[in-house]
Amino acid sequence: MDLNVDHLVYAVPDLDEGRNEIEELLGVRPAIGGRHPHLGSHNALLSLGPDVYLEVVAPDPELPRPPRGVVFNMDGITRASLSTWAVRCEAIDDVAAKARSRGFEVGSLLDGSRERPDGSMLRWRLSDPYLMAFGGIVPFLIGWGDSAHPARSAPAAGKLLTLEARHPDADGAAAALAALGVDLPVRTGPASRLSARIQRVDGSTVMLQ
Repeated sequence: MDLNVDHLVYAVPDLDEGRNEIEELLGVRPAIGGRHPHLGSHNALLSLGPDVYLEVVAPDPELPRPPRGVVFNMDGITRASLSTWAVRCEAIDDVAAKARSRGFEVGSLLDGSRERPDGSMLRWRLSDPYLMAFGGIVPFLIGWGDSAHPARSAPAAGKLLTLEARHPDADGAAAALAALGVDLPVRTGPASRLSARIQRVDGSTVMLQ
């Protein structure tokens, strides 16, 4: 793949149940990542390559609800799904400016952080994760700066082979993706949907959507 995928976001109602589901699908249990107090969520991770990972994320019932709600439209979530994804770019200001000049607004650029289970801090910069443009088909931007990429410490679960998208307004979604410089084909479908084909460690392939 040549999409510069940083990570896939698999949103679930409950983190432990989501970890169980992904372990059954991929054969490897996601490792606890940490909490995002400013987003109302917590996560667990699996590596899908040297610089690509799967984030299993859920509302954290022990955190107060943020002013904008739980990130990734997870307020009241009842069903797990591949909800969105992130593109890795360290020159995030330049990419955001180019997208705006092409008619797509990425929202405010934010600083993010979370504490790892070992007590160390992971820090990043990202575009607005609440935007969820075209139902999450259009990714948000993320850059890790001096932080080690999370894929390098997460349990290895295989390799991301392909990412596909469907949306009722396929042309509109494709235009937004082009504004970001992302060449992800979008087919017309009845609802917004992402589908990822993943090769497991044992060589078999599965679909996550």
